[in-house]
Amino acid sequence: MEIEECVRRLLEKVTPVSETERVHLTKACGRVAAKDICAAEPVPAFPKSAMDGYAVRASDIAHASKENPIVLNVLGENCAGDCNELPYVPNSAVRVMTGAYIPEGFDAVIRQEDTDYGMERVAVYASVKSYANYCKVGEDMKAGEIAVQKDSLIMPLQVGLLASTGMESVDVYRQLRVALISTGSELMPIGTALEKGKIYNSILYILKAAVEREGFVVSYERVCADEELSLERMLAEAADCADIVITTGGVSVGKKDLLPAVLERAGAKRLFARANIQPGTPTIGSVLNGTPILSLSGNPYAAVVNFEIYFWEIAAAMTRNDALKPVIRTAVLKSDYPKINQLRRFVRAYEENGEVSLPVKTHASSVISNMTQCNCYLDIAEGTALSAGDTVTVRKMRLC
Repeated sequence: MEIEECVRRLLEKVTPVSETERVHLTKACGRVAAKDICAAEPVPAFPKSAMDGYAVRASDIAHASKENPIVLNVLGENCAGDCNELPYVPNSAVRVMTGAYIPEGFDAVIRQEDTDYGMERVAVYASVKSYANYCKVGEDMKAGEIAVQKDSLIMPLQVGLLASTGMESVDVYRQLRVALISTGSELMPIGTALEKGKIYNSILYILKAAVEREGFVVSYERVCADEELSLERMLAEAADCADIVITTGGVSVGKKDLLPAVLERAGAKRLFARANIQPGTPTIGSVLNGTPILSLSGNPYAAVVNFEIYFWEIAAAMTRNDALKPVIRTAVLKSDYPKINQLRRFVRAYEENGEVSLPVKTHASSVISNMTQCNCYLDIAEGTALSAGDTVTVRKMRLC
């Protein structure tokens, strides 16, 4: 089965998170609005000056020029934050600074460079049109206007927009809950002395870091030895407290690859297995009690590639955040890749300015150290050799 079909089958079983929570505006960035967020007040809430100068009635200085200045009486001054009510009278002005309140009756601001900077009387050397350099009430946003639409991502600009309306907290969808289960009797936690024949569990930490970097919650985290009953119990517990369960290891056909049988006995409905992909061919997609389960290989690189292919698609659908979807684009290959693979192959690579190179020599599934030199995966169709200059497809690496 092609991975696109595998993704489609998983997405058919995905239900977007519907539960909401109210968070402080400072915690809202990166979250998705659970309802339309409207401005309670207009922005600005008062007429204000767009620059340093004098509030005037445009008609009073309609014929002002350098050769024929018009002199106005200065009633007073408003700096930003002041709200001195200095009602208009004919042939008068109010000195104003940028952002200052413009008293009633004045309909424009003449910039101070077009005056003699007078304090009690000011000579004006140019004319302005009505509402020049004048910010009207609600110019940025009207009261009741939607500032952030439901189901849209709140980014720094939206945070600032909401702050300008005085919004202190907003309703957002709760974050995705992810369960992580690593299987294998050979796995040891970091911080312990490594025993002979054992390895440290790197994959769990990669996935945990990736999930938490997006603000998601790891609601269940376990390491399971190669014991069927323990694994079955953990799968049931994880499916009960998470929106998606991710397992690593035990998916192939070895003596200790217990996961396929355990999933079947637990009642999970299989959606796909053994997709057209290398590495990670044995990856399994299934559903248990309505919860999607993504079962990855125990080989680090294979686990990472397939996590990137499937998880971000699921997360995007569940959180209504399309920014999480994989970024796929074309580039020009800088060097040959003569090897012909029997399956569709994802090779670690580096893309810059529309060109992609292969900076590493080994592509073994057990090696992840050289991935720090890469930023994408080169997607190579089965039975295909590539030459320098070929246009190829690359998938951005989110974990780097």
